[in-house]
Amino acid sequence: MKNRRSFISQTALAGAALPLLSAAGVSSVNYVPADRKVNHASFGANGMAFSDIKSLTRNEEVNLIAVAEVDESRLGRVKKLFPEVRVYKDWRVLLEKEHRNLDSVNVSTPDHMHGPIGLTAMQLGLHVYGQKPLAQNLYETRRMAEVAAKTGVVTQMGTQLTSTTYERLTARMIQDGVIGKVKEVHMFSHKTWGDPQPRPERVDPVPAGLDWDLWLGVAEERPYIDQYYHPGNWRRRLDFGTGTLGDMGCHIYSPMFQALGVRHPLSVKSVGGKPNETNWAINEKFEYIFPGNELTAAETVKVTWTDGSLRPPKKFLEMFGEKMPKQGSIFVGTEGILLHPHNELPVPYPREKFADFRYPKFKARNHYDDFIKAVRGEPVKPLSDFVEYGGPLTETVLLGALASHFPGETLEWDAEKLRISNLEKANAFVKRQYRKGWEITERS
Repeated sequence: MKNRRSFISQTALAGAALPLLSAAGVSSVNYVPADRKVNHASFGANGMAFSDIKSLTRNEEVNLIAVAEVDESRLGRVKKLFPEVRVYKDWRVLLEKEHRNLDSVNVSTPDHMHGPIGLTAMQLGLHVYGQKPLAQNLYETRRMAEVAAKTGVVTQMGTQLTSTTYERLTARMIQDGVIGKVKEVHMFSHKTWGDPQPRPERVDPVPAGLDWDLWLGVAEERPYIDQYYHPGNWRRRLDFGTGTLGDMGCHIYSPMFQALGVRHPLSVKSVGGKPNETNWAINEKFEYIFPGNELTAAETVKVTWTDGSLRPPKKFLEMFGEKMPKQGSIFVGTEGILLHPHNELPVPYPREKFADFRYPKFKARNHYDDFIKAVRGEPVKPLSDFVEYGGPLTETVLLGALASHFPGETLEWDAEKLRISNLEKANAFVKRQYRKGWEITERS
């Protein structure tokens, strides 16, 4: 069998040092005609991948053709539901053998493989539903948006709450001026996807059925440690996840993105926990400054994120009392305050002022069906596409993750050049190095 590393090293996406299959790009978008089903593949078979598979295939027009899963022990549920599905361990083999049979894919792996797999799939002309965060670092995220724009394929990031009535209500209420002009925003999550402890020194046997080399993918080789990386705990590790901010930030920042239409921040400052050599921090706090617009009270707007045991200012905790959620966002306006609990109905405060408030009506939208409809060429625009929404949203989140390495420093962000303009050493965190054997030669 052809060596997959040799195979992927032969060609590259121009301008991106990524492990891509040979693909010259697509000259036109291939939409799926109405007389056949959408042929789909999943990267990942359990956890979030299984959730995405179920959500996408609830649409009877979707046919699951193949899955790539590096751990045989995690195949049971998908094989029970789809006994005819073709199973691969290596995502590159799936794409090499199946891409001509496919229309779309979902990329629902650990964060560090979102970029390599998603970019390859788009270069092959496949429509991509990509889990959040869009990629594991800023460079890959920008390339995801650029390649999506270049190829024209349909994309949707897995911020499914972006399509919910709750989040769209928040956007509408802000845009209708229910609380006046927005002065500041506070976002928060109680989750603790970090680890202040050093990496254990032990080495454990790799479980039967798990291809540890494939699981590592583009990350540097290291010994297997039972339950430390796989499954789930990779979110805590610098080389694989993006911490609490990366895990929840794309969800919780989305209401602000949708409501205010902001995109690239001007600066960010970390004033919370700092990662150690291998793990993300807990109890993080970030202060972003965004350009203002007609919806904000000033020329800039401050956005603050807290997680773990850190919470928004005490005055809000007292105001909301038992209604204070574990996760969500608070919009402070010139005429009131809007509390948006994570995946719940937004509520304007003070309550006595808004006692007669009536929520506007919305037609329901389905995040997954919107993607499939767009894949069919229907006039439906996914709300969290990679180019205009998911990419900039992920970049904002990952900029905070970068800032956590430099606590107390105000980092000025040059979005056009994708770099920190006032602290050169911070730019080392914009892009990662892939391990030996996964590099490619740039196409001239």
